[in-house]
Amino acid sequence: MTVTFNKYQGAGNDFIMIDNRQGIIDPGDSVLINRLCDRRFAIGADGLILVCEYDGLDYEMKYFNADGKIGSMCGNGGRCTAHFALKLRIAGNKQKFLAFDGPHEAQVENDIVRLQMADVKGFKIVDGNFFINTGSPHYILFTDDVDSLDVYEEGKKIRWSEKFTPGGTNVNFVKIADNGLIIRTFERGVEDETLACGTGVTASAIAAALKGHFDTSVINVRARGGDLKVEFKINNDEITDIWLTGPATFVYEGSIDI
Repeated sequence: MTVTFNKYQGAGNDFIMIDNRQGIIDPGDSVLINRLCDRRFAIGADGLILVCEYDGLDYEMKYFNADGKIGSMCGNGGRCTAHFALKLRIAGNKQKFLAFDGPHEAQVENDIVRLQMADVKGFKIVDGNFFINTGSPHYILFTDDVDSLDVYEEGKKIRWSEKFTPGGTNVNFVKIADNGLIIRTFERGVEDETLACGTGVTASAIAAALKGHFDTSVINVRARGGDLKVEFKINNDEITDIWLTGPATFVYEGSIDI
């Protein structure tokens, strides 16, 4: 069977996008999804996203990590999905869709997508650093040595730490800069550094505001693959009205035999 797909990237975080409203891909086929994400033997991507029917909303986004397993919320994936849904006329410029952590809103303007993230209710301090779930769990470690840091080795140690069993965690290494944040992220499921991570960018911006470095109007974040913006409100231990904004770029359309 031949399947048509779109390749997208959001600040260097890349995804295989498939319109699955007709059920052509079995979401439980982790072997197939893992193979499609392989950069040497197939299309290659940080993850795969299926756009599915969902009553009452424009669609459902089902995100899978590169290892083929169902993933939690993916911020850059959500922004790319919104652009893809507009491209296919599944939804308009203003959208509502379901993801792993519940319903989301998105606003698409050319290649810039503004995505509403789920509210954050509480956070933890682990070994003096923030642990925040923004739809996916993130450990945020502030450092001045972000450029020369071995993100793969250091991130892998923390990702598999007993403190975060059984599911593990994503790990963000963050530097405070004059005009915002500089971030590098080790992503679980990909099991390596990615060029950007939307939920990680969001968690890191929240942590920086909680530490008193920035207000919550707009925080600029520079990832290895591009620039993103985060805005939100803090009400005691609850963070609400969280919006992640940045580019969502169509790369190419293709087909593959599965």
